[in-house]
Amino acid sequence: MYGIIVNRASGNGTGKKVWKKVEKELMLDSKPYLVRHTERPADTAKAVTELFDSKVKAIIAVGGDGTINEVVNRLVPKDIPLGVIPAGSGNDFARCLGIPMDYKKALRRIFENNPVKTDLLYTGSRYCLTVTGIGFDGKIAETVNRSFYKSWFNQLRLGKLTYVASMLEVLKTYKPTNVKITIDNEELFFSKVWLVAVANAPNYGGGIRICPEAVHNDGLLDICIAHGLSRWELLRLFPKAYKGGHLRDKKVSFFKGKDVYLQSDTPVLVQGDGELIMESPVRLQIKKDALQVM
Repeated sequence: MYGIIVNRASGNGTGKKVWKKVEKELMLDSKPYLVRHTERPADTAKAVTELFDSKVKAIIAVGGDGTINEVVNRLVPKDIPLGVIPAGSGNDFARCLGIPMDYKKALRRIFENNPVKTDLLYTGSRYCLTVTGIGFDGKIAETVNRSFYKSWFNQLRLGKLTYVASMLEVLKTYKPTNVKITIDNEELFFSKVWLVAVANAPNYGGGIRICPEAVHNDGLLDICIAHGLSRWELLRLFPKAYKGGHLRDKKVSFFKGKDVYLQSDTPVLVQGDGELIMESPVRLQIKKDALQVM
C-alpha cells in the first residue's frame, strides 16, 4: 500500500493537475494506495501521521521542494522510503537525484522499487534536502513567499523568475554583515558577507548551481561564501551561478566539511529548501544516508 501526499497548491496548482494524471496511472496498474491532500504545512504533518497509522510501505510526495521537505521531516524517524513526483516551481531535490520531471517516468521509477540512500542536512531542529541559505538568501526566501508575483510567474510556467524578481527587490536595501564560521573546528572570519550557502546538493532556486561540486551522498557539506562584493558586483555574479561560473571568482570562497557553525554581527535569516527556518547563529551538520528515495 502506497501512501500519497498531494499538495494541490504547489506550483500554483500544478500539484492538483499532476495528481489527476498520476491517479489514472495508479488505477490502470491496480496499485493500492491511500491519498491525503494538503495545502499548508500543518495539513502535511497530519496527513503523514495518518498514513503511518495505516501501515503504508512507502510515502509518495506529489509537490515541490517545500512539500517534500515537510514530508521528510516526519518520515526520517520512521525509516520509510520516499517517492517523489515533481510538481513544484523549482524541483531542485528531484533534479539532484535524477528523478524525471515527467510524472509517468517518475512513477515508473517508484514502481521499480530500487531505493537509493541520500544524505540530509540537519539544522538542529529540521532536516533540509538541498541547500540552506543564510543571509541574503534567507531574505530572498522571505520575499518570495510573500510576493504577489509568485503565482503570476507560476501560471505562465516561469516559476524560476520569482527568485530573480525577489533577488532584485532584496538587493536594493540588504546590508552585508561580518561572519565567523567554524567548519569542523576550524574558525574562519569574513567581512561584508552577503550570503553563505551550505549545500547537500548543487542546485537551489530552480536550478542555480550555488555549490556545483556538492554531492547528495558523499557525507559532506559544501559551503559557498560570497563576501566583499559591492551590489553591482553581486548582480554581475548572479547569472554566472546558474552554470557554476562563480567558482572562479576571488570574492566567493568554497569549503567542505561535516559540521558548520555560523555567527554573524547582526542576526540574519536562514532558509532551507526555500522555507524560512530561523535566524543566525545556526549550526548545520550532515546526516549520512538518512533517507531512502525510490
